[in-house]
Amino acid sequence: MLRTLKFQWLAISWAVLVIILCDLPSSDLPQPEHFFEGFDKMVHLGFFFVLTVFLFYGKIKQQNSFEYRFLTIVKIVLVNVILGGGIELLQWKVFTYRSAEWWDFFSDMIGLGMGVFSYLLLHRRAYVYKLAKK
Repeated sequence: MLRTLKFQWLAISWAVLVIILCDLPSSDLPQPEHFFEGFDKMVHLGFFFVLTVFLFYGKIKQQNSFEYRFLTIVKIVLVNVILGGGIELLQWKVFTYRSAEWWDFFSDMIGLGMGVFSYLLLHRRAYVYKLAKK
């Protein structure tokens, strides 16, 4: 367990930062005029894309290979779904000055999907290339 946490420090730090930023009062966040409507959805997407990349990065470092494991993807998806849903539940029930929205959760899942797709596309290719060199 501690060995896993050692490799996931980036993901854990990022998750804590995401929770804090998503639960701050919106009046404390910058509101420049040049942000477009729906900018917060792009932020959610970016948060969860980076979180997914960090989770995969930690797992790759832990197993010291680019090996493809379906169970790893399932675990990372579950972590992201629980975190995204948890943030929205916190905004709905605890931090009532923030609004819980299905579109925020949907944006979180799009970021997750982009991260998983990136892993499958880029790291699988690196793994196959590494095998071909042997």
